Amino acid sequence: MRVVNQRWMSLEEYDELRETTDKPLEYMNGVVCMVPSPSTKHQRISGRMYVELFHFFEKTDCEVFHAPFDVELYSNEIDEKYIVVPDLCVICDKEGLQDQKYVGVPTWIIEILSPSNQAHDLVFKLNIYMRYQVKEYWIVNPMLNSIQVYALNERKQYDQVEVIKEKGSVRSSIFPAFSLDVAKIFS
Repeated sequence: MRVVNQRWMSLEEYDELRETTDKPLEYMNGVVCMVPSPSTKHQRISGRMYVELFHFFEKTDCEVFHAPFDVELYSNEIDEKYIVVPDLCVICDKEGLQDQKYVGVPTWIIEILSPSNQAHDLVFKLNIYMRYQVKEYWIVNPMLNSIQVYALNERKQYDQVEVIKEKGSVRSSIFPAFSLDVAKIFS
């Protein structure tokens, strides 16, 4: 994850910057970061997961979106501003959908690690998503062929529900009928 500008940037300046570039950018409460270009393996994993999620949610009130798609995290209780570009997100409260972004809190976010953004997704985003109360967060690691599943508990903290490596099935904690064959996703 590369920081674009070393100084604090207002949301208005960020919006102006977005108009001048095609690169996906994230706004982290005044710090602007460039999202790394995905590898071929990353794209394959993302595509396979998107297809599975799309079919699962096809006739439901929820919808899956894939990067690049801006998510402006919003909560009445948090006075900070984050605009993220998750690899995949499931949105069940469609009230916040706008023409070019979603404003609110997705129900489920999936991030696929790249060598250059591991700490960003494993620590920074995990804590942001927990603060905004994203109900489920999956971290997909193509380097280890593993998927970590985090779910909010009753104290509004993430519990690591499951870690699946290389083979087996991984199941959603909030949508228990949804499961993925890990070997198929990483093949």
